[in-house]
Amino acid sequence: MRKTLKEIAKLIDGEIVGDADTVITGVSGIKEARKGDITFLANPRYASLVDKTAASAIITSRDVENTSKPIIRTENPSLAFAKLIETFAPSEVTHPKGIHQSAILGKNVTLGKGVSIGPYAVIEDCATIGDNTIIYSNCFVGHHTKIGSSTLIYPNVSIREHITIGDRVIVHSGTVIGSDGFGFSTIRGLHHKIPQIGTVEIGDDVEIGANVTIDRARFDKTIIGRGTKIDNLVQIAHNVVIGENCIIVAQAGISGSTTIGNNVTIAGQAGLVGHITIGEGAVLAAQAGVTKSVPPNTTVSGYPAREHSKAKRVNACVQNLPKLYEEIKELKKKVEELEAKLEKDKR
Repeated sequence: MRKTLKEIAKLIDGEIVGDADTVITGVSGIKEARKGDITFLANPRYASLVDKTAASAIITSRDVENTSKPIIRTENPSLAFAKLIETFAPSEVTHPKGIHQSAILGKNVTLGKGVSIGPYAVIEDCATIGDNTIIYSNCFVGHHTKIGSSTLIYPNVSIREHITIGDRVIVHSGTVIGSDGFGFSTIRGLHHKIPQIGTVEIGDDVEIGANVTIDRARFDKTIIGRGTKIDNLVQIAHNVVIGENCIIVAQAGISGSTTIGNNVTIAGQAGLVGHITIGEGAVLAAQAGVTKSVPPNTTVSGYPAREHSKAKRVNACVQNLPKLYEEIKELKKKVEELEAKLEKDKR
């Protein structure tokens, strides 16, 4: 596909600085781009690559004035580039259509219009699936579970009984929704299972990555709020409540009965203890060990997690420990020499 910058700018509602007749034949990342490609710059830390990239043009934010190459200035370079990719490289994924003959449907299953179910999927009794929802092969949907409209369930997803999933939800392969919460009572050294009789409720427009586990509540609900996006390999325990439009990055773990406000970001490998509250707009940095509640609009990092500026000072001190050790060792040697000298003078 060939387009001029003028055509592209119109498509993404951008402003051209430079030659509007520049011809673009492909899209690529700023490091990998070749002549004829258009790329984007969303993160200022990569600004040094603007003059190094082989791309013929760059999509930037509005605050970039000019570069050595033609640019298209936009409100959100990343979003504009994503829209452009759909034009240059449309998705080649072909979703299942219709109900495959090997799919197994239980009694009293309710299917909306345009539902597609792939090979060897199992839909248990009294499940409800909304219009235009797609369920890939080898998925399991438990009895009395409700899945909304235009939802996409990729292969090998297990959704247990009495679960509610909203509209336009995407669930990637290997995810388990509604597994038992981790609850045991230890008596005389033996661990006795505590029944987990609650459910999971997932709001509209949620995306759940591959191999995510979301446990059902012991009582009541584990809740994932509307618009929240969950990366791969995340563990969400029983009775957790996650607000709307949160971002939860790979390998994060959230212990039971923790409440997370709207628009919270939990970075990779962060770990949260149970029964705490994370305030709206908070940011938990990568590998943060969160042992107590976090106020709204606060960034924390480190272990145990503390306000980020304090955590940086603590880390700076830790980095200086080898140097301090050598200094103390030297001071100790000098003190011993002085004590020996004083003892000698006394004689």
